[in-house]
Amino acid sequence: MSIFSGLFEKKIDIFRKKDKETWLKVKSALREAGFKGVSSGHYLQDSVMAGGCGAKLDPRDFGAKGKIDHDVYFVKVREADLEAAKAELTKRGIVAEVRSQKELMTDAALRIKSDH
Repeated sequence: MSIFSGLFEKKIDIFRKKDKETWLKVKSALREAGFKGVSSGHYLQDSVMAGGCGAKLDPRDFGAKGKIDHDVYFVKVREADLEAAKAELTKRGIVAEVRSQKELMTDAALRIKSDH
């Protein structure tokens, strides 16, 4: 078996959402269960609104609760491990959601409005 076996296997999203707490639970559960080839990370999905005086500050970061987490968190597993990983998370009571890019880009107020 080569050191590169599994390096280029297709991976599928098992979790993608703006939820750091669940992301950490999913990562640790899959690690504890011994799944190999799990990749995870986060990226900034939102576009930053221009602040005053050209400062490039995000005005949403200055609310009463401080800086807002705008990142989208993801976990990917090997395609062959997808069903077993889902079963493991279900067994542990973790709900892993995969949100579409369109849904992640939609403002929360607009999502709530469209649901009613």
